[in-house]
Amino acid sequence: MGNLIYTGITSLDGYINDVHGNFDWSMPDAQVHQFINDLERPVGTYLLGRRMYEVMSVWDVMPADPDSPIMNDYAEIWRAAEKIVFSASLAEVTAPRTRLERIFDVDAVRALPGDVSIGGATLAAEALEAGLVDEFRMFVNPIIVGGGTSYFPLGVTVPLDLVEQRRFDNGVVFLRYRRV
Repeated sequence: MGNLIYTGITSLDGYINDVHGNFDWSMPDAQVHQFINDLERPVGTYLLGRRMYEVMSVWDVMPADPDSPIMNDYAEIWRAAEKIVFSASLAEVTAPRTRLERIFDVDAVRALPGDVSIGGATLAAEALEAGLVDEFRMFVNPIIVGGGTSYFPLGVTVPLDLVEQRRFDNGVVFLRYRRV
């Protein structure tokens, strides 16, 4: 495996959604979305939990929009990548290039080729606890939501080195850390 990368869009207080499960505050503007597209372009495989798969599956069926080249670009990036959904409750996956796994097999994940992205706090927690995550990419939004699903699991300590940072015009800050 190249790198296992955990990417997330968070509030300033570290949540990926609020106490009601809403994340409408996290929608990237064009500048941030273009940056995300460029970051995601080299990813060969996405590892997703059930909820993240359900959220992201819209990209598999989204029709091209002549007024949204950045969105169209992301849809193409998403569709070109392999996806593995880890879920004990999901009956099936319907998206192309997507397979369903019932358990998170650490050795199988280690054997994946190229850069691999993991999405969803619950699944990422398993990878963090197993010591698999090499890189963290956070898009910190200028909002405090007061609770919800935390980007990081409780009880896990990982020493990190800040290797990149960028502030966008809308106040979002990108932080990229590598495991020390």
